[in-house]
Parts: sequence; C-alpha cells; structure tokens
Amino acid sequence: MKFKNGFRKLIVWQESHKFTLMIYRATLTFPKEEKFGITSQLRRAASSIGAQIVEGSRMSTAPHRKIYYERAYASAAEVDNFLELASDLGYLNEEIYKQLLDQLNCVSFLLFKLIKSCSSKTPVTTIPS
Repeated sequence: MKFKNGFRKLIVWQESHKFTLMIYRATLTFPKEEKFGITSQLRRAASSIGAQIVEGSRMSTAPHRKIYYERAYASAAEVDNFLELASDLGYLNEEIYKQLLDQLNCVSFLLFKLIKSCSSKTPVTTIPS
C-alpha cells in the first residue's frame, strides 16, 4: 500500500514522475545500439530528478532539502542536453521532442520555485488530500 502523504503529495514529484514515464516511452524507439548510450543516459538522468526530490523531501532541515532539490535541477539540465542530442540525431520527432521539452520546463520551473522556498518561509506546494 502506498503512503498517501510524503513526496507523492509534492506537485513537482508528480510532474517529474510523469516526465520520467514520458522519457521511458520515447526512448523505446531509439536504435538498439544506443541501449547503453543515450537511451541509458536519458533514462538515468530523468529518473534521478524524481529520486533527488524524494530524498530531499526526507531531510529534516531546509538547507539539507535544498541540496537535493538543486541536484534534481542539475539532472533536469542534463536531460535537456540529451534531449537536444537525441533530437539532432533524429531519434525524436518534432512533436515528441516539444512535448518532452514542455514537460521538462514545467518540472524545472517547479524545482526552481521549490529551491527558492527552502530559502524562505514559504511552504512547499502540495495537492490537498
């Protein structure tokens, strides 16, 4: 049974999880020779975003949470790089590429706001139960 509270209530985690699923689906069509190359890199970097958010959400102080959220933000930049490469190599069609970038921008914006909230007294945004 899933916990109903914790990281699952964080909108940024929900959006990053959605993004990771999108990446896994998009990379299914990548060439087989890229299995241990760009496919693996994209999947690991995308899944790292959510994992860092989860780890950060369990830290007891805002400065400690901020470190993990900044790592997630950096992983989002890594994904952006690999998406550009995949697009340039012709592995992604324009529509899928745009959808992935739109979702990545959403996640990055939410992470940016979450990082800022660790420096202020603003509460973290969650979905009501």
